[in-house]
Amino acid sequence: MLLSKYNLKNVNTQKVIVPNDALFELPEKVLQFGTGVLLRGLPDYFIDNANRQGIFNGRIVVVKSTEKGDSSDFDKQDGLYTLCVRGIENGVKVEENIVCSAISRVLSAKHEWDAILECAHNPQMQIIISNTTEVGIQLVNEDVRKHPPTSFPGKLLAFLYERYNAFDGSDQSGMVIIPTELISDNARKLESIVLELAHLNALDEGFIEWLENTNHFCNSLVDRIVPGMPDEKTKKEIENDLGAADQLITVSEAYRLWAIEGNAEIASILTFAKADKGVVITSDINVFKELKLRLLNATHSLSAGVAFLSGIETTKDAMNDASMCAFITELVKNEIAPAIPYNVSILQAEEFGNNVLERFRNKFIQHQWINITLNYTLKLKARAIPVLLKHYEKFQTFPENFATSFAAYMVFMKPVKRDENSFYGIHNGKEYIIADDKAPMFYELWNNYDEATIVNLVLQDVDLWGEDLTKLSGFEEDVKDKLKMILQVGMMQTLQTKKVLQ
Repeated sequence: MLLSKYNLKNVNTQKVIVPNDALFELPEKVLQFGTGVLLRGLPDYFIDNANRQGIFNGRIVVVKSTEKGDSSDFDKQDGLYTLCVRGIENGVKVEENIVCSAISRVLSAKHEWDAILECAHNPQMQIIISNTTEVGIQLVNEDVRKHPPTSFPGKLLAFLYERYNAFDGSDQSGMVIIPTELISDNARKLESIVLELAHLNALDEGFIEWLENTNHFCNSLVDRIVPGMPDEKTKKEIENDLGAADQLITVSEAYRLWAIEGNAEIASILTFAKADKGVVITSDINVFKELKLRLLNATHSLSAGVAFLSGIETTKDAMNDASMCAFITELVKNEIAPAIPYNVSILQAEEFGNNVLERFRNKFIQHQWINITLNYTLKLKARAIPVLLKHYEKFQTFPENFATSFAAYMVFMKPVKRDENSFYGIHNGKEYIIADDKAPMFYELWNNYDEATIVNLVLQDVDLWGEDLTKLSGFEEDVKDKLKMILQVGMMQTLQTKKVLQ
């Protein structure tokens, strides 16, 4: 039996929270760009939670923007999926299985663009959410009258233009737009791209005025580890509790935060915030952003290559390995926490850092390091480089674990095979995909230069990092030493052979 609206009556309600029939009748109030597990595990969870409490009372139309994969599982399951929350909250073990019913339908931008535009005519549609990864919020000079436009900002502009025309530019028809992509000032950047694209498309001045004055672009920050589909054994156990098969099972930790920059007017629309303390609407989210971006996300990115090349598959496994646990702990406490490039107290940073280490130890979360390497280069630039520079400025030396991390990154980014537009590395005799737009560059580097030259060329590349990292005294030399050691004796032995800085 497959999880679906029809089969809900057969679900084991002793072990699973299920929606009642009235929730399926709620109006569509949210348009969401993205089908990923982060959206399902956090924003969609908050909306579903509020609906079950009778607070928000609205459902989500999801736009599948890319051609990868399909939405057939959503269609077969009537948009339902089981969110399995596992972890510790306030010292209490949390283990919940929730059948989420917030998603009304999933529409393909490529095949159902007219249906997506039709949503712009719905007066109750007030909110737009997105998570198109860090590379999704980019300016593409394109005709937004295409069917559909190529880029996410192009699709968003086309939708807003449709809404403007549908309601004759009324003040009440503006939208609250909340990107959750992990880039600094995500909403401000998205808004500037949309406005520039509107000018490039010579859209009328009345629309541009409506776009600027009646729509609210809200910076936001999401923080929850959502690995997604569990391993097969855990999946079977959950499905046994559920009493149904579920191809969209999503596992998440208990910790949750969605910080949204907004005022009272925004809060009056985002009423789902009233249902969970994990949603914070505030005038300034920068403290939340910096703590999360540096202590959680930068730690993830700096540890990913090191752990993967050490043969460690998940964050939990890393914390169970003495060498890797020591590496991550030192990275968090001694290298990142003291060098956050923002006015954050060291006590606040240490408290958040300790929280991160506990979250990494969550035995219920199978967060794969290989998945964390997606867009590896861009994530290192956004998350880690500002900390590296601040650390050097503050202590006049580089953090040693950063050097190890960059060496591991360069080894991980060594393609040994290309297949059309895909690049693959190899570790312990097994191929892995290098899901990074700089893979072609590294393919050329590793095929044409020696190790020392590669380190020099990569670190001095201002286009990659925004800075010439060879100017940090001693950093280039240590990365070269670490990279050479990784290639000669392996990552784990390199990790266990700490260089003592003079």
